[in-house]
Amino acid sequence: MRGENLEVTDLRRACLTVCDLPGAILRKVELRNADLTEASLAGANLEGAQASGIEFFRCDLSNTNFQRALLRNANFRLANVNGAKFSGADMGVAILRETDLSGADLSGVDLSTTLIPKNYVPAKAESKSA
Repeated sequence: MRGENLEVTDLRRACLTVCDLPGAILRKVELRNADLTEASLAGANLEGAQASGIEFFRCDLSNTNFQRALLRNANFRLANVNGAKFSGADMGVAILRETDLSGADLSGVDLSTTLIPKNYVPAKAESKSA
């Protein structure tokens, strides 16, 4: 299903474990409570997706676009998120423990209720010079 266009599709509660969807277009897709354990979504576009309660355990999410996605209560444990873009996403109570966040863009994401790795330090915003 490489590069498949599933934009605005309803995949609620779908079992897509070990599914191969690199480069897929999943903009505004409905994925609430779906199971994508060990799936490959490298380079996929999930901008604006409804993905609360989703299972991304051990997924390849490298270079995936999650901008403005609803990712509340999502499990990203042991997922590859290198190069992933999360800016503007709602990640309340998401699980990012045991996930290497280096290379992921979490700018503008409220991580106050997100379970993050113990030693994670958010990248500092560049200061503006006068």
